[in-house]
Amino acid sequence: MKARNISKCLAMVILGTGLLYGQASRTWVSGVGDDANPCSRTAPCKTFAGAISKTALGGEIDALDPGGFGALTITKAITIDGGGGQVASVLVSGTNGITVQAGPADVVILRNLRINGIGSGLNGIQFNSGKDLNVENCYVFGFTQNGLNITLGQATQATVHVYNSVFKNNTGVGIRATNSVAPPVKVGVDHTEVAVDNIGVEAAAHSNVEINDSMISAAASSGISSDSPSADAIIGIGRSEVIANANGATASGGSVINTSDTVYAYNSGTAFNQAGGKIFTFGTNRAHDNGVLGTLQSPVVPQL
Repeated sequence: MKARNISKCLAMVILGTGLLYGQASRTWVSGVGDDANPCSRTAPCKTFAGAISKTALGGEIDALDPGGFGALTITKAITIDGGGGQVASVLVSGTNGITVQAGPADVVILRNLRINGIGSGLNGIQFNSGKDLNVENCYVFGFTQNGLNITLGQATQATVHVYNSVFKNNTGVGIRATNSVAPPVKVGVDHTEVAVDNIGVEAAAHSNVEINDSMISAAASSGISSDSPSADAIIGIGRSEVIANANGATASGGSVINTSDTVYAYNSGTAFNQAGGKIFTFGTNRAHDNGVLGTLQSPVVPQL
């Protein structure tokens, strides 16, 4: 009898341990939650950092209601969704907002978030490693360095997709991409606004950036800059506006910018600034009211 009771107790302990440490495919955070909770819909956590350890690989953390959910370091495949139509905020001082340091097969999705550096945060989103980072419907502002800082050091291919987002009032670069080794990181920017920074979008060493249907404005230096010292950075831009910057597009260090169907206007310096690099045109851009027009190369031969 005593042995049977002991067995039952052991089973209950094992079951309780499994419930305590088990990970759910979907967890929840709330402005009135508690990180001691299991992060279920009826007992949500308070912060993203509190919820991530209780969320399974490839799972999702969702915000139930408005709140400030804190800085986060992501080391696995996951989706963070602030929910549409409410304020799901990450507000930080003296640090990065969200750091992605994931594995070579990990896909990370950041959706419906406001990431606020309040004038003293470092980088809004810091991407150090991973397979694919997606930034969707996010507003990143008030950082002393960069809005989205892609600084990889991996030999496996990485991609970044930015859609329907705003990067504004960041002291350094709105969106910056580099990899310390080949192959180049590939970045797509679509339906996005980048404004009031030093450089709007920068392709540095080992990076390819494609920008479409976007607006880049009020940069103190250049709206777009392709400036790898190893001459392997490429920016392609189409159906966009590059307006009211110092220089519109700057290509340096042997790097390249390809531009089509884009407006360059009210840039106080040079619209097309070839500073040791090359800017190719497909002949479908419109440029007016710039300080200096600058020069362009012959159209790029299409790749077949």
